[in-house]
Amino acid sequence: MTTVSFQKAGTGGERLGMASGPCTLGTVMLAAGARGVVAIVMGDSAQALRHDLQARLPRAELVDDDPQAREYLRRVTAFIDGTSTQVDLPLDIRGTAFQQRVWTALRAIAPGTTVTYAELARRIGAPAAVRAVAGACGANALAVVIPCHRVVRSDGTLSGYRWGVARKRALIAREAAITERVAEPA
Repeated sequence: MTTVSFQKAGTGGERLGMASGPCTLGTVMLAAGARGVVAIVMGDSAQALRHDLQARLPRAELVDDDPQAREYLRRVTAFIDGTSTQVDLPLDIRGTAFQQRVWTALRAIAPGTTVTYAELARRIGAPAAVRAVAGACGANALAVVIPCHRVVRSDGTLSGYRWGVARKRALIAREAAITERVAEPA
């Protein structure tokens, strides 16, 4: 069962364990502290991802190759690579109250499905806040476990994704295929 701890944006100053490794979508890097996973980022270069994490968490001491972070990374990589249908991690979610509302709503979107930014704004009770919802998706530091990749434009096309539209497309397709396989009668 996933446990979730919410913190105000900007908290830090703690020691965070890190781990990184390859996955089918490039490189994935994870940072975790005493309350759970703080960040999961994807890209093409571990060095660039480390810079991203340092920028996101400027007051944190980042410790490479942490054993707990490696275990969490193993679970995330299995999910990204499609060898696991879920990823169960303790999460330490950091953001504003509005971002946290958006991220909670994102976690309620079923795998293999998508919603529009406008629909997500309606779901959180802020139908006029479509741009702010998109901004909260872009600020998400927990790739795949807060599934902002499941949000599309009103016309159904893919738009920006912090970790690249190609990764967004691949995640949506993988989830749809897994959902379809699970739904097929035996």
